Amino acid sequence: MRTQMEKAELFRALHERPGAFIIPNPWDAGTAKLLAAVGFEALATTSLGLANTLGSATVSRNAILANCRAIAEATDLPVNADLENCGADEPKSAAETIRLAAEAGVVGGSIEDSTGDLRRPIYDFALAVERVHAAVEVARSLPIPFMLTARAENFLYGRTDLDETIRRLQAFEAAGADVLYAPGIHDLVTIKTVVSALRKPFNLVMGFADPTLTVDQLSAAGVKRISVGAAMSRVALAAFLRCAHEMKNKGSFTYVREMAPIKDLRDAFATGAARG
Repeated sequence: MRTQMEKAELFRALHERPGAFIIPNPWDAGTAKLLAAVGFEALATTSLGLANTLGSATVSRNAILANCRAIAEATDLPVNADLENCGADEPKSAAETIRLAAEAGVVGGSIEDSTGDLRRPIYDFALAVERVHAAVEVARSLPIPFMLTARAENFLYGRTDLDETIRRLQAFEAAGADVLYAPGIHDLVTIKTVVSALRKPFNLVMGFADPTLTVDQLSAAGVKRISVGAAMSRVALAAFLRCAHEMKNKGSFTYVREMAPIKDLRDAFATGAARG
C-alpha cells in the first residue's frame, strides 16, 4: 500500500503532466475498488453520491469525513475529497475541515462558495475569498503536499454571469488554490473561455457538461482534471429503479441478464484487499 505522502506526490504529478486525466467518483469502498480494478489513476469522493447511499438529501461533515476514510483506505490510489462548503461559514472553522480530511487519508479536497442555504446560496465575494485563504493556510501547514481545489458554484444556482464566475476563480487562484472548479459549465466554448482566464489547473465535472465531449477535446481545451460527480451513482440508481419497476409492473426479472459477473466483482475486491 502506498503511503499518504506517495499518494500526494502521485496526485500532484498527475496535474503536472501534459493532457487531461479522468478522476471518477466512487461513493463507497466497493465502487472505489471497482474503479481501481478498471485502471484509473486517482479517485474523488462525491457528497451527493454519499447522500444517495444514505437515503438523505444532505450529509453531515462527519459523514463526509467517514466516507473519505473508507474510500482512501479501499485502494492505493490518491483520493480527492468533495467537502462541500467544509461544514461552516466562518473561514477558520471551514478550513479546519481540510485538516480533518487529510487526517482521514485523502490528499486533496475542495472548498466551495456555496452556503448550503437556498435562501442565500452563494457566499459574498469577500467572504468566499477569505474562506479560500484560510483553507490554503491549513493546506500548506500539512505534512503532505495537499492539493486544494476552490469551487465557484454560481452556475448551479442560476447565476450564469460568466464574468462573475471567472472573477471568483481568479480570486481563488490568487489566494493560493491549486485547482479551480466551476460546476455547471456546459459547452466547449465556455469551457475554453474559463480555462484561458486561469493559470492553475481546471477541473471540469461531466455531470453537468455536454456529454458528447471527449477527453481529447477537453484536453485540447486546456482542462486538466475531469470528474463526474454523482453521475455514476445516479446511473446506478436509475438501473436499480428499472429493475424495481420491471418486477413491480411486469412481474418479470429479465434484468438479471445484465448482472455484473460475480467473478469480476470478487477479483476486484480481492485485489483491493491485497493492496490494503
